[in-house]
Amino acid sequence: MRNILSFILIISFLFSNAQEKYVTLDYYLPSNISYNSEIPTPQEVIGFVPGEWHVSHDRLLMYMHRLADASPRIQIENRGTTYEGRPLVLLTISSEENLAKLEQIRKQHVSLVEKGSGSLNTEEMPIVINQGFSIHGNEPSGSNAALLYAYYLAAAEGEEIQNTLENSIILLDPSFNPDGLQRFAYWANTNKSKNINPDPQDREYSEVWPGGRTNHYWFDMNRDWLPVQLPESQARIATFHKWYPNILTDHHEMGSNSTFFFQPGIPSRTHPLTPQMNQDLTKEIGTYHAEALDKIGSLYYTEENYDDFYYGKGSTFPDINGSVGILFEQGSSRGHAQETENGLLTFPFTIRNQFTAALSTLEASQEMRMELLDYQRNFFEEARQTAKSGAYAFGSSKDPVSAYKLAEILKRHKIEIYDLNQDFNEDGKQFKRGTAYIVPKAQRQHKLLKAMFERRTEFRDSLFYDISAWTFPLAFNLDFAEEVSMKNAGQPIVELSKPSPALPAESNYAYLLNWNNYMAPKALNKILENDLRAKVAMEDFWLEGTNYGHGTIMVPVQNQKLDQQELFEFLSEISKESGVEITSINTGMTRGINLGSNQFRALKPQKVAIIVGVSITPYDAGEIWHLFDQRYDMKITKLDVKDLDETNLKEYTDIILPSSWGEGIAKKHASKLKDWTKAGGTIIAYRNAVKWMKSNNFIEYKSKENELIANNISFEDRGDFTGAQGIGGAIFEVKLDRSHPIAFGYKDDKIAMFRNTTIFMEADEQSYKNPIRYTEKPLLSGYISKPNLDSIASTVPFKHKSLGSGEVMLFTDNTNFRAFWYGTNKLLMNAIFFGEEM
Repeated sequence: MRNILSFILIISFLFSNAQEKYVTLDYYLPSNISYNSEIPTPQEVIGFVPGEWHVSHDRLLMYMHRLADASPRIQIENRGTTYEGRPLVLLTISSEENLAKLEQIRKQHVSLVEKGSGSLNTEEMPIVINQGFSIHGNEPSGSNAALLYAYYLAAAEGEEIQNTLENSIILLDPSFNPDGLQRFAYWANTNKSKNINPDPQDREYSEVWPGGRTNHYWFDMNRDWLPVQLPESQARIATFHKWYPNILTDHHEMGSNSTFFFQPGIPSRTHPLTPQMNQDLTKEIGTYHAEALDKIGSLYYTEENYDDFYYGKGSTFPDINGSVGILFEQGSSRGHAQETENGLLTFPFTIRNQFTAALSTLEASQEMRMELLDYQRNFFEEARQTAKSGAYAFGSSKDPVSAYKLAEILKRHKIEIYDLNQDFNEDGKQFKRGTAYIVPKAQRQHKLLKAMFERRTEFRDSLFYDISAWTFPLAFNLDFAEEVSMKNAGQPIVELSKPSPALPAESNYAYLLNWNNYMAPKALNKILENDLRAKVAMEDFWLEGTNYGHGTIMVPVQNQKLDQQELFEFLSEISKESGVEITSINTGMTRGINLGSNQFRALKPQKVAIIVGVSITPYDAGEIWHLFDQRYDMKITKLDVKDLDETNLKEYTDIILPSSWGEGIAKKHASKLKDWTKAGGTIIAYRNAVKWMKSNNFIEYKSKENELIANNISFEDRGDFTGAQGIGGAIFEVKLDRSHPIAFGYKDDKIAMFRNTTIFMEADEQSYKNPIRYTEKPLLSGYISKPNLDSIASTVPFKHKSLGSGEVMLFTDNTNFRAFWYGTNKLLMNAIFFGEEM
């Protein structure tokens, strides 16, 4: 047996070497057409035929610019940069005649989605196709196929390609994720051997943490099409709404033992707001993929595994915008060649499948051009006809920044929003001019708006590829009314203006900082890191008719390192920069606690660290890194688990332990972290890490466990049965004790929390130890099984315990989810700044 395996491996080595060494463009390109010799081939620019090496983003970019210089069919533009400064380029490809009048064509195409589009003759209109590659950087066959696809479009000759270009505007994004692609290409290339080794255990096929899947801050960018929080996403969405493509393709990879997937996905897991015609068109386009893959002998499948529910993915976002989104998933070689259940999987083979799917998409678009253009027009016309009258309203007089951030997302999606012409009350909520917005329901983007604002608790299926709820007003913790009159609307907002509170007057006594504002932690950190004294109010107080709640920050004028004038100028600048209201006070005599009370507690500068590395979930860690670095301008030290033995922890006030995979970090580190905590540190654990904290005796808590018994469940359905018991992502209501420091800055005693774990911690017998507690009927939006819903009621997502001179805090929920769950970011910041006051 061993000899047979050795023989197979030898043959595999020889085959893979031959494939890598001798692969030519002929392996990929259609052979029945000629190519313009004046157009540079990929290997003439980047130095190798695609598939021999993994293309780095800089070389990919270099080739795209060379093509644009050489071909009159291509225009290239830079739409911005990534966090690491890499350009976000887009190639617009069509006939020379079309490119000469591109803006005219664009305006005519966009008019399809506007009122009065019935008179347009779609027979004479080009179709618009947006083809994007490798949004996950370690799924590189897409971007490597983009080299070939761009070359084909630039160099192919003959009547067929000319007709295609005359009837098409192709928006080609060669790399959705430049930073991740660069990171992965470096890994795969630096671990490549001359003699390609297809052993799956070779280092080449197991990249180091956090891997190349994510962007700079370790976000999965294929979940950001709807929230649009990242620069890469903002460029993509701007392109989408500039053009409204008829087809958008999203080229991915999956496990190495898989073949090739194309949509549609599982029919029962399609979002109800997606028209059936969208799925019918997706299926019809799929026949072109099947035919093309049949010709080259590639295995494939469809209507399995994946779904079209969450609109924040590249293949699903188009479906709520009058387009057809298509997901491609190629079994990944994860390097240059790997032995799999389906035989030897080479990198060139994966590239060829992606390239083939790009071509079959192009073919389908030509055959179905009028059908797709008419569908787009009908989608928006039907949306306008079915939209109800009236409007939504959202805002927050105490936190205008969060309201502004939601309005910013809506504007990115071309959703119409209005300011208020007057203050008004609705559903017990107060909406004030300058801090609230009105969104009419009767508008072109009606369906997208509904998808973003609706609460849904009933579903056709109980399994989801991603989250089941994303209700934006809940995510931002805003006052929200679903039925208001447009009579309260003022003028439509063309350009959003950031909130700008009135600057404080100069005081010789003290200043008060509003902790309700989302950006208050940024302002406080600036004050503390400049060695200025600040205190936090542990109780409410009133002054000149204004209520100042728990968590109000007081900055005295006396005994500061800055004199009165310098302090005034410094705080004025902070207020202007952060958008946080700072009020000048000229007396300490208040109703409630006076400003000299011991119930104002002195605050200290915080030096925060986060544990990262192998076993830590990079998404969770990246969200926290991004929150500190991008939102609050706070330094956070990333401590790698591999270095913990030698790391000096004494200088840190807080250490955050994100969710982890498997058993979490090694037990040998528990005693070191425990000693640090006992000496006065605050340790904050998230999601699965709370179990690690319990097993290592940092804290004790009782949990609820569901014992599932399968009755009348077949072997075939066992996966669906167990899968339905997970919480993939839903929204729940909690009740707050606003006098507890963890809840400082919240104006209401109930907020929405996002949850994607099944860790249910029972409440403490002492009620004051339960500052955050799920209500008896907590489900606000999303799917949860009946056993889990029964279990979550009245449990707690937060636990706190003193350990020696330090503090231990647990969060079962992700308070920083995907950078758009603004409403609970402050819980973490409260734990950081006010931990000692608990």
